[in-house]
Amino acid sequence: MTSADHALALPASLSLAGRVALVTGASRGIGRAIARTLAARGAAVAVNYSSREDAAQELCAEITAGGGKALAVGFDVSDSAAVEAGVQQVVTALGGLHILVNNAGVSIDALLLRANPDDFSRLLDVNLKGAFLCCKAAARQLLKAKTAGRIINLSSVVGEQGNAGQAMYAAAKAGILGLTKSLARELASRGVTVNAITPGFIDTDMTAAALQGEAREALLKQIPLARIGSPDEVAEAVAFLAAPAASYITGHVLRVNGGLLI
Repeated sequence: MTSADHALALPASLSLAGRVALVTGASRGIGRAIARTLAARGAAVAVNYSSREDAAQELCAEITAGGGKALAVGFDVSDSAAVEAGVQQVVTALGGLHILVNNAGVSIDALLLRANPDDFSRLLDVNLKGAFLCCKAAARQLLKAKTAGRIINLSSVVGEQGNAGQAMYAAAKAGILGLTKSLARELASRGVTVNAITPGFIDTDMTAAALQGEAREALLKQIPLARIGSPDEVAEAVAFLAAPAASYITGHVLRVNGGLLI
């Protein structure tokens, strides 16, 4: 079954047919799974990347081969001019913008006394400022989309509960939650919903180094579902919040963490 066939088989409340989605940081990991899932729901997907053009183009080719529509768009989310140009490229090439998924992020861990202020600036620039800039650049298009307008911001369970050695990362991800709730209030009158997802520990290349051996076993003991999550499980949550079925949900923080934080 092609992406188009799958979208037609979905109930209207879950279908994204006719919608255009921009997913930042979509060349790998969670972002890649999100882009693939939104395309399977019928959306035309702009696959943003910062440096891995080959991976982004590979994903676009996969989506296109499955009957979907995709466009690779390279820009640094922390660069205001680049973000504005990238959003305009998406609108011109795909005919509009209805869904923005702010997924791009970096992780730099350090205990407070060893933390580098430059690393903190980098985390804030990509994880928080990047989401802000993308929301700002996409806002006019999302407002035109009215009831179809969606912003979904990827935060983290660490942004809610904190974690030793991750003060810088936690601060940036906590900021995403404040941004989400403020924009939800600001854009609601125009029918645009803004929500956040806080993944727990998800099996990606970013977490692989920290989730080995004894560290992995210790973590599993803290998770009621007793396993690490998959990128596809986060992607399914994003797809739901992007769909018509979630039209009365805004300002919400959806936890996809296996019960790590309840």
